[in-house]
Amino acid sequence: MELSDYGLSRTRGYLSHFEIDEIALPEILDPHVEAAERLSGLLTSGRVRTWLEALPDPAIEGWAREAREEQVRAAMVRFSFLVQAYVWGEEQAPRHLPANLARPIVALADRLGQAPLLPYSGYVLDNWARIDKSGPVALDNVRMVQNFLGGMDENWFVLVHVAIEAEAGVLLDNAVKVVRAADRGDAAMAERLLIENDLAWEKIYAAFARMPERCDPYIYFNRVRPYIHGWANNPALDGGLVYDGVEKFGGKPQALRGQTGSQSSIVPAMDALFGVRHGDDPLKHFLDELHQYRPVAHRRFIEDLGKHSTLREFVAGAGSSTLREAFNANIEQVARFRTHHLEYAASYINKQMGAARGNDPDVGTGGTPFMKYLKKHRDENRAQIV
Repeated sequence: MELSDYGLSRTRGYLSHFEIDEIALPEILDPHVEAAERLSGLLTSGRVRTWLEALPDPAIEGWAREAREEQVRAAMVRFSFLVQAYVWGEEQAPRHLPANLARPIVALADRLGQAPLLPYSGYVLDNWARIDKSGPVALDNVRMVQNFLGGMDENWFVLVHVAIEAEAGVLLDNAVKVVRAADRGDAAMAERLLIENDLAWEKIYAAFARMPERCDPYIYFNRVRPYIHGWANNPALDGGLVYDGVEKFGGKPQALRGQTGSQSSIVPAMDALFGVRHGDDPLKHFLDELHQYRPVAHRRFIEDLGKHSTLREFVAGAGSSTLREAFNANIEQVARFRTHHLEYAASYINKQMGAARGNDPDVGTGGTPFMKYLKKHRDENRAQIV
């Protein structure tokens, strides 16, 4: 396994190898890019559907099949925001997505092997750019390129995730190396890499801890979160959304999961590396389903890591107490990450009152109750030390 085989890197992790502000799209998409860039104003007008319905159908099925992947991913960012704005941008959710939006986003999603709505990859992984192109991918040097209403809280929420994903590149690179070390029986190298990953987690937490600085829980819940819901398990779209003009759906509503941080591939990769398993429960079923919403290459990385990693068995049989300590420290770090996720879920979602437009405080944007099962998975993680 090599990180580059999956489009990943030590410096950027799962983040795009390109920056979206440097990707040119064909002229036929100019009206859609312009609408996406003016999305805050269109939403504020209260008539966003009127403006989006007036956009032409770009008929990009052929282009989406042949274009460079970077262009398709950049277009997916723009169209997925337009689709979410159409669905959640007015008081009552529609039953149908018009063909001028439905056909292009399905074409883009088909090329990428993802679902035709806003994915985590479109919201975070591909939706950033450095301000100073000679500087690092860091919180003081990145911007959110595409947004809904805009403003500090929305931007900061996404950019903290961008910073976390960048810091996690060390974890992913070392994961590949530690699997090789285990295969060679090199306990010293495995221990060194695990200690390095333990330290890398501290940089991730440093970024994670900054979320409250510029993203207020009330603003998040009422002005950011409503636009990232999906159409599954959502009373505002009972049964799902009909994609007009898309023959393969046969006019049937599609119940698709919304964008959620649970689509991030950091924790699943660590579970695969350390051989952590979770008991059967609704969250496990939900996370198994979400696996199909990830970029195809990220799915393959997690799956291949799970197939090739014998690290748990190696550590258990190596007879080294320091190696075991380093392994268990990493298990604890993943459990700690789940605890931080749980704390933010409580303060940014569960404690916020009101349920406008399906914005249920007890249900995640992916469409499942989360508090009880986040705790369970955290505890299961922590219990699987060697």
